[in-house]
Amino acid sequence: MKIICVGKIKEKFFIEALNEYSKRISKYVNLSIIEVADEANVSLALKKEGERILSKIKDNDYVITLEIDGNKLSSLDFARKIDNNFGVNKNLTFVIGGSYGLSEMVKARSDYRLSFSTLTFPHQLFRVILLEQIYRAYKINNNENYHK
Repeated sequence: MKIICVGKIKEKFFIEALNEYSKRISKYVNLSIIEVADEANVSLALKKEGERILSKIKDNDYVITLEIDGNKLSSLDFARKIDNNFGVNKNLTFVIGGSYGLSEMVKARSDYRLSFSTLTFPHQLFRVILLEQIYRAYKINNNENYHK
């Protein structure tokens, strides 16, 4: 499983949370977090960031883009999707865009568009939220206790 993200995390508290959830997830699956550079030029951001994201996606990757207008799932449904549907015989790849979202090129490559909320989150915080939900999904799928 891999997560492709735009930008680097600078805040220590986010880094600590990401490291903790990555460690927990590693019990269930190999996880790779790939950061691509964000673009300072606003008019080129979506195009350049999109090209960088697409360069990290392989042909056999099952790509799940995180989008405000994507499909909404409960944690149980998300766990079931991971267990049964997402990435069957493929590499599961999540994509988190930068401050300006995702380019149409990246959206076109998406196999599944997922939304956690209609709210907008900073992409640094959303990485933590995504990892927590992936961890929760594996706990659910393995019938292990996890707080609600």
